[in-house]
Amino acid sequence: MYTPSEVRTLTPIRESVEERASVPDLRDTFLCHAWDDRKGAAKELHDLLVSKDVSVWFSEKDVLLGSSLLREIDKGLARSRVGIVLVTPAFLRRVNAEGIADKELSALLARDLLVPIVHYTTYEALREVSPLLGSRSGLSTAEEPMTEIVAKLAELVTLED
Repeated sequence: MYTPSEVRTLTPIRESVEERASVPDLRDTFLCHAWDDRKGAAKELHDLLVSKDVSVWFSEKDVLLGSSLLREIDKGLARSRVGIVLVTPAFLRRVNAEGIADKELSALLARDLLVPIVHYTTYEALREVSPLLGSRSGLSTAEEPMTEIVAKLAELVTLED
């Protein structure tokens, strides 16, 4: 399913996924996205991942009314194997505005467990806003459909028993 170059670039992430497997209440992924995408592209990505039996920390599902959004995000980040960053035009605007998506991105960039998914934008536009995220190997919906991207993510994060 992966090209040889994808295998080479994703192998260190796979090794980190396996190392984090002992964290209690661990989710396979943390879905970082722009608030504007929560009912559109982010929900679609979440639903497709869940359909592949990938456990996803997703603010729309995991932050209860009345709880501290930042604290819940912090816990979600700590209890996730891999960060998926859904990079959309809205995400690029939010990161520039230094909102919550920017804080999530900062925490994810501190770890090697990060896969950008570029959707309705380009890596060039991403590199203008975040050279560090833009330098990460990732996937683009301009090159393959979201269903294929989700299949690759599911293969990456799902551990065999």
